[in-house]
Amino acid sequence: MATEKELYAEIEALKKKLEIANNRIKTEKYGITWLDVPEAFEEESENQLPILTEVKEKAIKNEDGKPTHILIEGDNYHSLTCLNYTHKSKIDLIYIDPPYNTGSDGFTYKDKRVLDKYPDGSEVPKDHPLRHSYWLSFMNKRLELAKDLLSDSGLIFISIDDNELAQLKLLCDKIFGEKNFIGNIVWFKKRKGSFLSNKLVSLTEYVLVYCKKDGVKLFGGETDKTESQPIVKRTNAVKTLVFPENFVQTKLKDGVYKAGKYGKGTTSTILQNDIVVKDNIIKTGFSLEAPFTWSQEFLDEEIKDETKVLINTSSFQPRVIRTNNNSFKAMPSFLDGRDFKATNEDAYGLLKDIFDKDRPFSYSKPVNLIKKLIKSISFFKDSFTVLDFFAGSGTTAQAVLELNEEDKKQIKFIIATNNENNNGDGKIIDDVCYPRVSKVISGYTNRKEEVIQGLGNSLKYYKTDFVGSNNILSATDEDKSSLAHKAGYLLSIAENTLEEIELSSCYQLFENDKKVTAIYFKEEMTEMEAFLEKVENIKKPIALYLFSWGNRSEFEALFDHLEHITIKTIPQPILEIYKRIYNIVTV
Repeated sequence: MATEKELYAEIEALKKKLEIANNRIKTEKYGITWLDVPEAFEEESENQLPILTEVKEKAIKNEDGKPTHILIEGDNYHSLTCLNYTHKSKIDLIYIDPPYNTGSDGFTYKDKRVLDKYPDGSEVPKDHPLRHSYWLSFMNKRLELAKDLLSDSGLIFISIDDNELAQLKLLCDKIFGEKNFIGNIVWFKKRKGSFLSNKLVSLTEYVLVYCKKDGVKLFGGETDKTESQPIVKRTNAVKTLVFPENFVQTKLKDGVYKAGKYGKGTTSTILQNDIVVKDNIIKTGFSLEAPFTWSQEFLDEEIKDETKVLINTSSFQPRVIRTNNNSFKAMPSFLDGRDFKATNEDAYGLLKDIFDKDRPFSYSKPVNLIKKLIKSISFFKDSFTVLDFFAGSGTTAQAVLELNEEDKKQIKFIIATNNENNNGDGKIIDDVCYPRVSKVISGYTNRKEEVIQGLGNSLKYYKTDFVGSNNILSATDEDKSSLAHKAGYLLSIAENTLEEIELSSCYQLFENDKKVTAIYFKEEMTEMEAFLEKVENIKKPIALYLFSWGNRSEFEALFDHLEHITIKTIPQPILEIYKRIYNIVTV
C-alpha cells in the first residue's frame, strides 16, 4: 500500500500532466499543417516592387455601353499583390481552377532551396515526398491574398478533384473560416467514362464554396410558378392561420363543411369554424390549425402579392401558387453536366470550334458550368466583379461575356494567368486565352465556316512588371520614387478610370465617363504649373494623386481653390499594402 508521501508525489505528477494537457489544448488547434516550402520567383520580382503596365496594342475598345474588363499577364501571385492595392474588398465572386496536383497535370513548383539545380522549377510526381507540401505552400499564399480581395458579401468557388480535395478543404477552413464553408458541389463531368482504371471510373469533380461572411444566398433556379406547393409540414410547430372569405379556391363539392379534425397523422388539420363552399370558392372566412411552414404575417403578405391558395381535398391541406414573388431554388449540391451541356466533352468541343484545331488547351472547364456558378450571384445583382487568377484558356471571361449578353447584365471580369508554354503548343495567353477572349468580343468564323457574332464589351490588357532595386521591406527612397513614377496604371485601375488621356515626364491623366484620375508623380515642380492648369480645366470630379515622402504632399495647398478634387498621396499607401502582404507570406 502506497505511503502518504508517495500518494502526494503521484498527485503532483498528475497535476503536471494535466497542466501540460491543458496547455496543449490551448495552443494546438484542429486543422492542417505542412512543411511550408519557400517558393522562388524570378530574381527581379524578388528584389523589386510589383506594378502593372498596360499593353496598349492589345486593348479592345467598343463604344457599346458594356463593361470594360481586365486581363493580366504574369504570375498570379504578383497579380494578386497588385490587385490587393487596386481591388481590396471589391471582388464579389472568385472562381479558380487551380492545378489538381495529379502527378501528371504539369504542376511545377520552384523550391527556393534547390533553385540552383532546378532553376525553372520541377514537375511534382505523385510519389514525391513533398508533393502535398509543395501544393499547399503554392495555394496558401494565393488564397490568403484572394481572401482580402473579396467584398463582405463575396464568394469563392474552387474546382478540385480527389487528389487535393481533403487538403484544400482544411486549408480553406484555415483561411476563410470553417463557419464560412457553404458546401461542396459535386459536378458530373463526363458523358462517357474513362476505362483506364480497373478500380473506379472518374466521373465527378468538386467545387468548394466559401463566403467572406455569412448571409449569402445562392440562386440555383427559378421556382415553377404554375405548380402548387404545400405549406403544411409535419416537422413544423402547430399554429393557426386565418384565411379571408371568398379567397381560397377549392375542388370540394358545394355544401357546408363542419368544424373539426380533417386528415390523419401528424399533418392533420383542424378546421376551427364551419365553412360554405360554392362554385369552387370557400365563401366563408375560416381558421385552420396545422403544422404550417408560414406565419400569419407571411400569409397576409403573400395574399397581397396575389398568391393563390388552394384546398382541393377533404384533408383540408392548403397549397399555394406563388405567381408574383421572387422565390427561387437554392444552388443544388449536385450539378449534372449532361443536363446543361457542361461536360468536359462540351468544353473540348467549344475550344475546337473556336480555334479549328484539336485540343488547343488541356483541362478547360465548360462555359455553362462557370455560367451556372456566376449566375448564383448575378440573379440578385446586375453589376459586380468576377476574378479568376488561374484563367487558363479564358473560360471565365467567355462565361461573363455570354451572361452580359443573355441577361443584360454589367458584370466585369478580371482574369490573370502566366504566359508559359501550353504543353508545347504555343503560349497560354498569346495563343489561347487572349485570342479566345478577342474572338468572343469581336466575333469569329468557326470551324464549320459559320460566322459567330461578337458579344461586344471592351478589354484592357496589363502585364506585371517590377521597379526599383530592392524588395518591399528594404525599399529605399530611390525605389519609392521609381514606384511613384510607374504606379499610374495601378492607380487608374483602383479608380476605375482606365482610359489614359495624357502622359508627360511628370504627370499622367486617366478618365472614364464620370471622373478623372490625375497623377503628379515627381518630387520636382518642373511641370506643376502645366499640371495645375490641366486640372483647373477639368469639369469632372478628380481623384488627384501627388508625390509625397510622408502622408501629406507639399503640393496640396496649390489645389485648395478647387472643390471637385479628392487629394491622395503616393507611393506610401501602396508600400503599406505591399508590406502587409510580404509579412503574411514570410511569417
